[in-house]
Amino acid sequence: MKPTLSIIVPVLNEAGSIEATLRELALPRSRGAEVIVCDGGSSDATISLARPLADQVLAAPACRARQMNAGAAAASSDLLLFLHADTQLPDGADHLVRRALVADATWGRFDVCISGRPLMLRVVAALMNLRSRWSGIATGDQAIFVTRAVFDRVGCFPDQPLMEDVEMSRRLRALGRPACLRQRVTTSGRRWETRGVWRTIFLMWHLRWRYWRGAPAQALAEAYR
Repeated sequence: MKPTLSIIVPVLNEAGSIEATLRELALPRSRGAEVIVCDGGSSDATISLARPLADQVLAAPACRARQMNAGAAAASSDLLLFLHADTQLPDGADHLVRRALVADATWGRFDVCISGRPLMLRVVAALMNLRSRWSGIATGDQAIFVTRAVFDRVGCFPDQPLMEDVEMSRRLRALGRPACLRQRVTTSGRRWETRGVWRTIFLMWHLRWRYWRGAPAQALAEAYR
């Protein structure tokens, strides 16, 4: 039977979180969704931990865009959802995605909640959701979903090391506004906590501003690292 939804998870050295993420997908799998993990060359136990909990575990070049494109190429469903390894979907996400895409939308994303101790993370998430709803631009943390036909039409994720989600949203937005689901995915606040919340906020806004000004994604990726 053809899967009702293909959930594609790009990973790279995610042994600490991949089991929890994939276990949360057991219920959608039981309802007909398939889970495809695309590894970018992990040197830890990510692959061995993922294999029992996924329908496919693939190898791809270490680039999130390339990994997601490889997963999409291997997917069997007409509906695709791209999920970061440290992000968990809300209850009934598979039903919500199908309902949105069967209606009048061709792509969309969820609102996001950022887990972590700093209270400022709640503000960051609220602003991300508002900005996305206003601009029609989604981030990878928001679990972008799209029909296969439209994904192929826009030419998959752009082959770039950063801002691939922003560029993909631009292309998709040219075809129609996203379905902005108010149900929330929960993503890890580890990058904000590790680097500092305010420092990460300023860094990401600075990188976005440079990207809008035409800076190459490779230069931005080097600045991000």
